[in-house]
Amino acid sequence: MIPSESDAALMARIEARDARALGELYDRHAPRLLGLARRILGGGGEAEEVVQETFLFAWRSAASYDAGRGAVLTWLLIATRSRAIDRLRARGAGSRPPLRPLEDAGDPPATDDVEASSADREWRAICRSAVGELPAEQRAVLELAYFEGLTQQEIAERTATPLGTVKTRARLGLMKLRERLRPYRRSGTDAP
Repeated sequence: MIPSESDAALMARIEARDARALGELYDRHAPRLLGLARRILGGGGEAEEVVQETFLFAWRSAASYDAGRGAVLTWLLIATRSRAIDRLRARGAGSRPPLRPLEDAGDPPATDDVEASSADREWRAICRSAVGELPAEQRAVLELAYFEGLTQQEIAERTATPLGTVKTRARLGLMKLRERLRPYRRSGTDAP
């Protein structure tokens, strides 16, 4: 099997307006982005629209990608999350889907690249395990912030918890995740 081109190399080709590079990047990352969008928005076509918007953003803004600030996948995940949360906020608080447990989030379909697919599954398992090890209160705060886009003030109101406690739980949860995932991080880049 021929090794796949790096995400950064694909971004350089996209910046040069190579549509095939965008297709390759889409094939590589769309399932994961779709999973995130569905987790935030629930089922339906809205999640697919968010993923399309994200890749349109990647096409138009390829020059703004800075490898020094993180991996291409991280950049795409942040763009997807931002667009999904914008749609969620536009719906209003009453129409938000219930937050599903992280364990219920399905894995993206396998790819032809067996090695990358295996590494991807392993990384997801490591991340799920790290999140699962958090105390329930810290995990709930992080999930509400990340998947529902709630501010710490909104989390405090929704959970009837003092704002200072919410801030502490978020900080402690993020510190524990960072420490737990540190051994798996490549120097200067995100894991798979």
